Amino acid sequence: MSSPPGFDSLNSVTYLYLRELSEPKDNSLRIIVDEAVANRAGAGLVQADTPLTEILKDSFPIESIEGCKRFELFWRTYVAYLVTEECVGSCGESAGETYSGKLFRLYTKSHFLDHLARDTGAHTEPVQHYKLTCLNHLIDVASYGPPEIRQIGPVSLPFRIQ
Repeated sequence: MSSPPGFDSLNSVTYLYLRELSEPKDNSLRIIVDEAVANRAGAGLVQADTPLTEILKDSFPIESIEGCKRFELFWRTYVAYLVTEECVGSCGESAGETYSGKLFRLYTKSHFLDHLARDTGAHTEPVQHYKLTCLNHLIDVASYGPPEIRQIGPVSLPFRIQ
């Protein structure tokens, strides 16, 4: 299975934030993600005299800043999708899964595909599994084909996660 156009561009960034997920029409899916970076200009923003002051003194916030990329992924149709809060999703078991990619993954074997094989049917084509691993959510998408991926401009500021 070959990687879709835009696959490498999405995987070239260090972090992603999910910004928008919508169904523009029945059974289509649109996802907007923003690149995020360790913002060295935001260093030292820790409140003084807290228990974490010493631990966090040399840390940097990870956030979308000016110059970060914004991507749109669009599936004309999908089989299923699952959005999981990152903290609980990142603790799952990945043994036995096979994928390529880092932040945007293309699976050839996964627990999600196994679930769909058990719980769905009447597929007209092989089901493909894509996963976006963002700092705030994990998004699994099953479809018959890859999404259209395009960079839709730089991040609009201000956008800060609290």
